[in-house]
Amino acid sequence: MSLTVINGLPAHVLFVHFVIVLVPLSALALVICAAWPAGARRLGLLLPALALVTLASVPLATHAGEWLEAHVEGDPLVREHAELGDGLLPWVAGLVVLAAAVWWTARRSAPAAGETAGAPWAPPALLRGALAVLSLAVAAGAVVDVYRIGDSGAKAAWHDSFSKTATRDGG
Repeated sequence: MSLTVINGLPAHVLFVHFVIVLVPLSALALVICAAWPAGARRLGLLLPALALVTLASVPLATHAGEWLEAHVEGDPLVREHAELGDGLLPWVAGLVVLAAAVWWTARRSAPAAGETAGAPWAPPALLRGALAVLSLAVAAGAVVDVYRIGDSGAKAAWHDSFSKTATRDGG
């Protein structure tokens, strides 16, 4: 088994499913935590850890996809899919940076053990608002990019590969 072929099949087909699930999940968690600091405190390190795992999944899928691209006949749809795929990493890196910032501000604003009220440092409302707006923008960009990449990949994989009319009785 290698990072390009698993059980005789292209690994890209498996790895993209991690990206398809983890990017929207990370994006949703980020937006919720940015808008709801108590949620960020509850999730704790899980938020940036999830974003980091998501970040690691992108080059894994991209590498396996580059291998697969080199092992299929040249096709403009495959090239378009590969080009779109190359643009996802900056969006996911943005998710990681913002997840760390949201976690850090939520952690810093939480009362320390034994304190009754008031944190030693409360992030200004402007900072929390900016993080929420940036988180929403980057999360939306990442999810839309994953959709566009997946759509182009499905078109590349399935165009001219099936008949619009049944070739045999399906029942």
